[in-house]
Amino acid sequence: MGPTGVKGDGDGPAEAGPSWTGLPSGLLKLRRLLLVLWLVPIAVAVAVLLTIVAGAPWAAFALLPLAVLAWGWPMLGRNWRSWRYAERADDLLISRGVLWREETIVPYGRMQLVEVTSGPLERKFGLASLQLHTAAAATDATIPGLVPAEAERLRDRLTELGEARSAGL
Repeated sequence: MGPTGVKGDGDGPAEAGPSWTGLPSGLLKLRRLLLVLWLVPIAVAVAVLLTIVAGAPWAAFALLPLAVLAWGWPMLGRNWRSWRYAERADDLLISRGVLWREETIVPYGRMQLVEVTSGPLERKFGLASLQLHTAAAATDATIPGLVPAEAERLRDRLTELGEARSAGL
């Protein structure tokens, strides 16, 4: 994934729109693993407890966490596909959301701090998150699940652009 700091996607005029970059599939794998690690033990515990306390027919309620798992699996995929970002000449766009679409525009000159974080599970899956802080708390933004090299490249580029743009303020 290289920088995409110009408008357009190479197929048409620059007015066609930004060139979007999606998130790596490691984030989807991590989220699906967490879904399974939470819901399967809950289903087993519910089945065992209800069998002991109320009898075997009541253990069918253990299917509810498994139904949530079956519903959540494709929903996580839809959510993961909705996340994308684009670097433009003057700002960074972050778009996400399936039902409620949210697009955040962070001007480079307004960035005060750009952080790269990676928790234990993220490190295990080779992922990092980029956190952007601005003077207005409402415009703080995060890009989760990036490959660490891409997160560091973005951090360095955004910091450099932020310093250059804020010099005139």
